[in-house]
Amino acid sequence: MKNNRRNFIKNTAMLGVAGVTMPNFTNALNQNIMQEEKKSTGRPKVLFFDVNETLLDLTAMKENVGEKLNGRSDLLSLWFTTMLQYSLVTTVGRQYNDFGIIGAAALQMVAANHGIKIGEKEAQEAILGPLRSIPPHPEVKEALKQLRGAGYKLVSFTNSSNIGVKTQFENAGLLDYFDERLSIEDMGKYKPHTDAYDWAARKMKIKSSECLMVAAHGWDIAGALWAGWRGAFVSRPGAQLYSLAPNPEINEPNLKLIAEKLITIK
Repeated sequence: MKNNRRNFIKNTAMLGVAGVTMPNFTNALNQNIMQEEKKSTGRPKVLFFDVNETLLDLTAMKENVGEKLNGRSDLLSLWFTTMLQYSLVTTVGRQYNDFGIIGAAALQMVAANHGIKIGEKEAQEAILGPLRSIPPHPEVKEALKQLRGAGYKLVSFTNSSNIGVKTQFENAGLLDYFDERLSIEDMGKYKPHTDAYDWAARKMKIKSSECLMVAAHGWDIAGALWAGWRGAFVSRPGAQLYSLAPNPEINEPNLKLIAEKLITIK
């Protein structure tokens, strides 16, 4: 802990030279210290799992979207980030739309910017159909089974709708692995808004420090850690942590390795 504080002070002391005011510097220092102090070495009470890409393999859906973009596979990442961007725009604007519907709108936007015409119905079919029938990553079921066997309570926590994730889990054979399913549809603010994580902790009747988020998205891990949760990052191909956020306590390329580390926590 002392080393963490010392390193943070050393690395940020020059901020004053760059014109950062002392109150802002003090706030940043305090936030960093609080994040470090909230970290726990004990076993979290609940493991929360993101769904898409963390548990489920989106390859088939991305291939379908790529076809709608005239085979422009280089536009897939732009489409996905546009979808995330406008989910946050929706949240900041105090609105709510189904995540799949936002994805379809984002697909139309990206297509239009590259001279590709996609109608609203066609865009929705390209997203919602494949999204609800995608398979789990190969190691997911065994990892979840091991975590349940080790006594963990497992809860899915997703930006997808309630009916959407229920259908996904039915088709992927994951329904029986989870104690509960939480969707931000019930509170109307997309992750990584802090209110979403606070809401999920309240739903499970536990403290934020007793929650651990498992996700393959740097933004989801960042949001959880900023909300006082713990985190385990699934560093699947193409996934990166956000360098300006605290680091999660676990960082492994698949859920099997993450499960092995979680099981050793006493």
